[in-house]
Amino acid sequence: MTDVIDGNALADEIFDGVAAAVDEFEAEGVTPGLATVIMGEDPASQTYVNMKHRDCEQVGVNGIHVEVDGDASQDELVATVEDLNDREDVHAILVQTPLPDHVDEREVMNAIDPMKDADGFHPENVGRLVAGEARFKPCTPHGVQRMLAHAGVETEGADVVIVGRSNIVGKPLANLLVQKADDGNATVTVCHSRTNDLEAKTKAADVVVAAAGVPEFVTGDMLTDGTAVIDVGINRVDADTEKGYELVGDVEFESASEKASVISPVPGGVGPMTRAMLQYNTVKATRLQTGIDATLP
Repeated sequence: MTDVIDGNALADEIFDGVAAAVDEFEAEGVTPGLATVIMGEDPASQTYVNMKHRDCEQVGVNGIHVEVDGDASQDELVATVEDLNDREDVHAILVQTPLPDHVDEREVMNAIDPMKDADGFHPENVGRLVAGEARFKPCTPHGVQRMLAHAGVETEGADVVIVGRSNIVGKPLANLLVQKADDGNATVTVCHSRTNDLEAKTKAADVVVAAAGVPEFVTGDMLTDGTAVIDVGINRVDADTEKGYELVGDVEFESASEKASVISPVPGGVGPMTRAMLQYNTVKATRLQTGIDATLP
């Protein structure tokens, strides 16, 4: 039997823990604050930000939203971020991507105070992650790590193949899983579009994480019986449904579930875990900035 990981249920457990931490902060007169910044009117970005603020309401975090005109200059966006850096009621900052073409995303991320870096993408936090001294783990990789532990997947000594080398998922996840630490100690191979004989590598893996951004790219034929499979992808494809589309992952679920020992679904897998770890990073940032020793979930 293949165990399908319920990302919604696990995320709810973390949300409950975040809410308990918020209560501890409020007993000391502090309400954790998460600021989101969006530039332009990208519909998908608006949807993602709305979901994050619903999560804030659920756990008691003060959600602060700032919109910047899509035609504004990069300097204006950076100035907005710097204003949030200076606000005592803002403990964590997230700039929603993608940004307009005329804006250098790296320059904007570098402007975020590394102590308020909710995504964990500031170079200082990336360096700490690589050195094994993570301040903030990026939300999606941290969510994947939590899912593997929750499903009882042993990473110590395991061969892990990550399909995708993005700065958001593939690279930071590889760094997390290779660390000499609990839920780490894996041997990690990061595969990408230039990888030769990808199927041979995925078939030799104990764990496969699909984060390629290609719908249903990893199929059951690419797996060995008993492989643990985590699907990070979320893709909209045309379908004969009321909406005219459906959401699928980077894994072809039906064929992969015939081989996998555990598998995460799309939707309802990594997505809610990413949102939960954002709230986790918010309360962790609050603890680091205030010195209040609230319990982290």
